[in-house]
Amino acid sequence: MKKEIKPWQELSRSCLAKTRVFDVIVKRMRSPNGSYEDDFYSLETYDWINVIPITDDGDVVLVRQFRHGTREALLEVPGGIIDEKHENSPEAAAKMELREETGRTAENFIALGWNHPNPAIQSNRCHFYLATNATIAGEQDLDPAEDISVEVVPLRDIPNLIQSGQITHALTISAFFFLSLSGHSNFNLSFE
Repeated sequence: MKKEIKPWQELSRSCLAKTRVFDVIVKRMRSPNGSYEDDFYSLETYDWINVIPITDDGDVVLVRQFRHGTREALLEVPGGIIDEKHENSPEAAAKMELREETGRTAENFIALGWNHPNPAIQSNRCHFYLATNATIAGEQDLDPAEDISVEVVPLRDIPNLIQSGQITHALTISAFFFLSLSGHSNFNLSFE
């Protein structure tokens, strides 16, 4: 028999810190049966997008940038937050982040799906897009906090880059997983 999981009751909430990327929230919560109360911490932030840009030649446009959490430069797909400058639209954010981070535009943007990056402590979603016929439109237009190099690799190499640990960013791996489920026959990935 499947057990029904009921929501916990929020008794109070306060913001411990506001940053440009997220707010740190503490919530006093009570279990559904009322037998337990405790403080739970979460990061409330904007939704995100990740976009897989594919060129006419079937190559993937990736970016490499320094990540402060791991203290290393990681290979990943272009991405960013969805906020007012993107009209709070995932597709608009995908178009803008692709242009800013890679200097490229694309002919088509196809929604692949979304997930919760870390629902244990985060409130947001990450939306995944496929961008086809990605072509160079100009120079990168990076934010002051960004230092990004662009790397173009054959799509067929992606599974090996993931399996060999050259791509470790969980949301980039999720993006390619969604692509593999999408059924777009021109963009098959084989994870063997």
